[in-house]
Amino acid sequence: MGNGPSLLKSDLDRLASEVTIVSNAHYLIWDQLSYVPTYLAVEDRLVAEDRADELRTLSGIIKVFPFDLRPFLGPCRPDTLYLNFPRQYHPFPQFSWDLAQRAFWGGTVSFLNLQLAAYLGCDPIVLLGFDHSYAVPAQSEIKDYVIHSTSEDVNHIHPNYFGPGYRWHDPDVARMEGSYICARQALESRGTRVLNATVGGHLEVFERTTLDEVLETA
Repeated sequence: MGNGPSLLKSDLDRLASEVTIVSNAHYLIWDQLSYVPTYLAVEDRLVAEDRADELRTLSGIIKVFPFDLRPFLGPCRPDTLYLNFPRQYHPFPQFSWDLAQRAFWGGTVSFLNLQLAAYLGCDPIVLLGFDHSYAVPAQSEIKDYVIHSTSEDVNHIHPNYFGPGYRWHDPDVARMEGSYICARQALESRGTRVLNATVGGHLEVFERTTLDEVLETA
């Protein structure tokens, strides 16, 4: 699952028996779900720093983090796994099939989640809530590509996702799209399908479908 507002347009309770991979502050909507998702990933240092206490105390889910975030997110545990996660490498981007060795940064946590889904053997991989567009509020302070939020978040599933007092990186949609293309090519090379069941949105890298179609053919 992505974290775009469109995610709330789908009946997420229909996924209770599926492997579900979420990220960052997705837990802000868990009171609306009948289940806790299977995996949660964070790779952004700002998210790890700003939400460390909340992420540490999450239970009932397997958390997946890069090793360099361990100072913020606590020790390895059965429900807290750490990955070798190179952030600077060449050529960029690259897709890993073996998360026991490494996962690669791709400019969005969703790129990590696609690598995780591939490692778990998910096929097809279905995307929901990938709006792939962002509006930066005019009153926000931006310094060194970091946005210091002063207003409710209109880009994500909850107004407090990157609400007042939280920090987020100025999104580079073109870089994200390049990583998605890399993921699609890697997955297609091994016969794994990625289907985009997002309601609306601007991500056209992957084949479009609907949640109804996915669940009817499962």
